[in-house]
Amino acid sequence: MPSPRRLLATIKTVRVWVVLGVLAPLGMLLVSGFMLYELRREIWARAAETSQNLLQVIETDIVRNVEIMDLALRGMIAKVENPLVATAPESLRQLLLFDRVVTAEGMGVLVLFDEHGHGILNSRFPANAGGTFLDRDYVQVHQRDPEAGLYISKPYQSRMSGAYTVAFSRRVNKPDGSFGGVAVATLKLSHFTQMLAKIGLGPNSAINLIRQDGIRIVRFPYDVRDVGSDVSGASNFQRFIRERDGSFAERANRDGVHRLFTFTQVGELPLILSIGLSTEEIEAGWRAKALMIGVTLLALFGLAVLLALLCGRELRRREAVEAALARLSMTDGLTGLPNRRRFDEALHLALRAASRSDRPVGLLIVDADHFKRFNDRYGHAVGDEILRGLARCLSACIHRPHDLACRIGGEEFGVILPETDAEGAAQVAARLHDEVATLAVASAGLPAGAVTVSIGLAEAAGGSQAELHRAADTALYAAKGAGRNRTCRAEARPLAAPLRLVAASDVAAS
Repeated sequence: MPSPRRLLATIKTVRVWVVLGVLAPLGMLLVSGFMLYELRREIWARAAETSQNLLQVIETDIVRNVEIMDLALRGMIAKVENPLVATAPESLRQLLLFDRVVTAEGMGVLVLFDEHGHGILNSRFPANAGGTFLDRDYVQVHQRDPEAGLYISKPYQSRMSGAYTVAFSRRVNKPDGSFGGVAVATLKLSHFTQMLAKIGLGPNSAINLIRQDGIRIVRFPYDVRDVGSDVSGASNFQRFIRERDGSFAERANRDGVHRLFTFTQVGELPLILSIGLSTEEIEAGWRAKALMIGVTLLALFGLAVLLALLCGRELRRREAVEAALARLSMTDGLTGLPNRRRFDEALHLALRAASRSDRPVGLLIVDADHFKRFNDRYGHAVGDEILRGLARCLSACIHRPHDLACRIGGEEFGVILPETDAEGAAQVAARLHDEVATLAVASAGLPAGAVTVSIGLAEAAGGSQAELHRAADTALYAAKGAGRNRTCRAEARPLAAPLRLVAASDVAAS
């Protein structure tokens, strides 16, 4: 499991901040999208509920009208079958049969047909008006089937009024039970259209009243071409018949408009009532809001991503500057080598590792011989050139990645050699003497060998870096005192014992 410090360091990276800067607005976008989706579901739920309520209102009105028609028919048949009414004069029968009931809302005409299809009594037109009606389905059905009960006819155009009408009929029997005629109550289709017009559906929505055999009675918006059309083969109607009531979204077979259909069987009648709300109209308000919100969110998302990327770029630039400054703070500007600060940190870490592994750390302190003389005679530019040359020589003498050559001040350099004993460090010092012997400064006319260095060598397997540095410094001063251009080594010793120096000849011998 990563430590809290490592986790915190990971969080602070530029890439993480850029990713978070993108994910945060993306999360807001996803949440907003989910909210819009939920809003759409609510709109559809409200549309389905509205359709269901409208369906119930219209169904109730149709059932009420049909009940009125059926009551009128039953009353008329009961009176006709009464011997006293049957033998009464026609004017009296007219009054008995049609008084008040013809004033019911939506009522067309009440007609009593005999077994030959002649209208022997009519609530509005003269008897026998229109001739015989044996060709009408409302006569033929009762003629064939004594148990037909209340029959709802196919819609037709009235011969007397010219209006499109639907008829509700019941059989009239003679005293012996044979077919004696039909009692008919008619209802103009305009009654339905006037009722449905009050609902205020959208222009692409529709209401249909269809018989169970697929004959359409009326459709709103009204078109005379729809009256009596056969839709029994339409897939939507077949679903109406199969499921009886419910709702679904589908394209209409008639005009291809995608609608939310809510449908039911009208009471116990052989009628199917359906309301189809255009999905375009259902979602019109939602789509406008979704478009506005979506465009706004996308714009904000794009802006947030752009700002995150710009911020990331600036953070990367800042990191690069900070890294450069950190390198500069650890680098000597003249020679390009690590400076005293880096030297101290590296020596501390090397000694700590040595105390754990019991492997010694070798340290070389290198100083340019007679450097002040070169500076005074040839100037600081030549002195700087000598220091840069020495830095190149130092870098050429160390080959392991964890070895480190530093400029620790003035003309003094330090070389840290982890996991290296005195003999190994002496070999590096010998290579350095050989490398410096090839250094020439053409600008001052200094030939190879003119510049030399003195080196102090010490080793330790732990302990204080100050003690190790002091031991190497002491060895350096011994090398200076012994005539320069040589390496002296601090003898390994107990902690409290005095330091003993080994001359350059001894180092070479070793």
